[in-house]
Amino acid sequence: MAKQSGFRLKKMELFNWGTFNKKIYQLNIDAENGLLTGDIGSGKSTVVDALTTLLVPHQKITYNKAAGSSAKERTLYSYIVGEYKNTIDEGMGSSKAVSLRDTRDYSVLLASFVNEMSGEVVSIVQFFWLKQGSRQPNKLFVVASSELNIERYFTKFGSIKSLKKELKAHRRIEVFNSFKEYSIHFRRLVKIESEQALNL
Repeated sequence: MAKQSGFRLKKMELFNWGTFNKKIYQLNIDAENGLLTGDIGSGKSTVVDALTTLLVPHQKITYNKAAGSSAKERTLYSYIVGEYKNTIDEGMGSSKAVSLRDTRDYSVLLASFVNEMSGEVVSIVQFFWLKQGSRQPNKLFVVASSELNIERYFTKFGSIKSLKKELKAHRRIEVFNSFKEYSIHFRRLVKIESEQALNL
């Protein structure tokens, strides 16, 4: 098959995202078109939302839109902690979300893009963690001019501080604290001039 120009999705990896829990899940697209199929509730929208999170500013995302859900049914927080059902508190008459994870866990999303003509590979990563009692996720943004994977770079670290230090020690890896800086750097590497192009 002839090599294709432009950057195309090569693979995605998810760790502790929604109901994808406690192990690394990988989708190999190999720069081709992909068709995501499965039963209702199998995680199709969860995967789409993961890719959307990597590409679009978080405040502009309506999660689970692919399934036609209303806004706020799913949130970045609910994906990070893995909310999967609601239980009814009979005494209080209210419902409470049940989660797979808590503040001892962290979540990672990763995507690698390849330009087959030039041989270039660009990886983007978002790393999330929560502090006790907070529903506001802490975020770390990573862009690399090479292929990364969660197992090697995001599972064997002592602290968030040491993780940042280890990542910054790599010549091809850039670490950012804001989505804007991360997005600008990613778009420069893959030669996308307009931020609106990713929003679309």
